[in-house]
Amino acid sequence: MAVLLVLALPLLILIHSAALQQSAKAPATSASADTEQTNLLEFGKAKTPRPAKTTNSKVVKIISYNIRWRSGDDLKKLIQLFQDDPEIGNAAILGLQEVDRRKKRSNNTNTVKQIADELGMHYAWAAPPSVKSGSEEETGVAILSIYPLTDVRRIVLPYEGPNKRRRVALGATLNVEGREWRVYSAHGETRLAFGKKLEQLGSLLKDLSRYPADMPAIIVGDFNTWEPGADRKIIKLFSDAGMKTPFGTESTFSRRVLFVPIQFRLDWIWLRGIEPTEFGIDKKIEISDHWPLWLNVGLPPSKQNQPASTIPPKSSNSQWKLTTSNQRTNPD
Repeated sequence: MAVLLVLALPLLILIHSAALQQSAKAPATSASADTEQTNLLEFGKAKTPRPAKTTNSKVVKIISYNIRWRSGDDLKKLIQLFQDDPEIGNAAILGLQEVDRRKKRSNNTNTVKQIADELGMHYAWAAPPSVKSGSEEETGVAILSIYPLTDVRRIVLPYEGPNKRRRVALGATLNVEGREWRVYSAHGETRLAFGKKLEQLGSLLKDLSRYPADMPAIIVGDFNTWEPGADRKIIKLFSDAGMKTPFGTESTFSRRVLFVPIQFRLDWIWLRGIEPTEFGIDKKIEISDHWPLWLNVGLPPSKQNQPASTIPPKSSNSQWKLTTSNQRTNPD
């Protein structure tokens, strides 16, 4: 299997139409709200929002999922899963990637608004700038929550990808049971030298540094970290910033390339100041070529009951146990 993976890796990259040499030549830029393109930032709420209180007031469910621009019947199935699936259903916070709004391939559906209306949630959506004026929007990222969103910030990630394509992240502040949390959803570039990928992710940490160090924080998304050794470097980057993840080396992405199953760990959830009680990768859901990550976190203590510092120590996270659902040995 290892030999097949080594042989198939170049084919997967070829399927993506580029190699690392095609990565961006643009210099690094700082993360930007890019206010010149406010049409690529949208936020709102469902006509009938759900109460801003979890079913279990001591536990908050968080989801990260690259939905791969699903629409039509697939989107209806996805919404149903978000409503009643045992693992990803009834979440309080959703971070989604590859979310279309005005694109022909998804029937010009405003995907995030449709999800928000069906689930009774507040939402924000952002996309990177289009390469050509007047062309279709690029696919975006989204945050949905039962809690109102404030201080919504669109972050265009540094460096261009193939054909000057850009990628984007989205940040928002949520009032969770009387305490502010900072939440990010990000979609990193696939075809980019890994050092530049780290700078893209570093721009999220830079934005987070604008907020109090004792503010609970969540960073989720598809980081496109498929390179050998990427896990170790990603873990160091976020651990050095006082964040931690319960997820180990489990794959989050599956695709067949010339009949060879390829699996990578591309998707992440990072936490600061909050602790998971349960978590897993829902591998029975095959709507996208990614699998959704889910976790339940306990509410942190109120500020008046907090210790002086809430930045967690570095940890191997060995006390946490991963749950996978219907893990596949031969993914489609």
